[in-house]
Amino acid sequence: MPDTELPATYRAPRLFVEAPLAAGAVLPLSREQARYLFAVLRRKPDAAVLLFNGRDGEWAAFLRQTGRDAGLLELAGQTRPPATHAGPWLLFAAIKRTPTELIVEKATELGVSRLLPVRTERSNQDRINHDRLTRIAIEAAEQSERLDVPAIEALQPLPDALADWPRDRLLIVGDETGTAPPMREALTGARPGPFGLLVGPEGGFAQGELDGLGQLDFVAKVGFGPRVLRAETAALVGLALGQAILGDFAKARPVTR
Repeated sequence: MPDTELPATYRAPRLFVEAPLAAGAVLPLSREQARYLFAVLRRKPDAAVLLFNGRDGEWAAFLRQTGRDAGLLELAGQTRPPATHAGPWLLFAAIKRTPTELIVEKATELGVSRLLPVRTERSNQDRINHDRLTRIAIEAAEQSERLDVPAIEALQPLPDALADWPRDRLLIVGDETGTAPPMREALTGARPGPFGLLVGPEGGFAQGELDGLGQLDFVAKVGFGPRVLRAETAALVGLALGQAILGDFAKARPVTR
């Protein structure tokens, strides 16, 4: 059971940290975190802040100011235990910067635990800004009350990403050709559990890529309805449907503090 409960009417800011979390620990704020808490949010000393690191659950800490842009966090107690459910994986073809950032932000909100940007035949990008995407994922995890931040892998060719794919994790592939069954129909009878989603670039997969994917026994090709979706829209629609059919959308949100 959590050790610390905050008043139901108080909405504490949340911060992701790398350090271990334990009762009595004291963690220094980075300059950026201090500015955010003191200057942007205008939090006063002794205000409560919630911390998470992806391993130790969520903890309440109290703010101490040691300078204009400096401070400490004194940990009081755990408010939520560590997460036990691993989310879906998202493979997405590298596309332009702005839609890629949207995918990372919203996929984090939708519970993805691993993001794998891939290079396909029709990809129009051959690099990603890993540091920036990581910051976006952290901010989305803080906002959405997640207890972890999804791992973001380096950009790699699609065949490399599939080479060591775990055979017990269903891979749902968005097929825009119109020949695949609707997603709900394609997944009828599938047992809830870990899954992955693969979406292609603007212009879709090359036919050879679709043929190759169809030969893999862990792949289910699906359609996302009667309209043509942009790559970033397809990623988010596929994740939402997958989470509703196979994932954790049946769970209620924890009671608001």
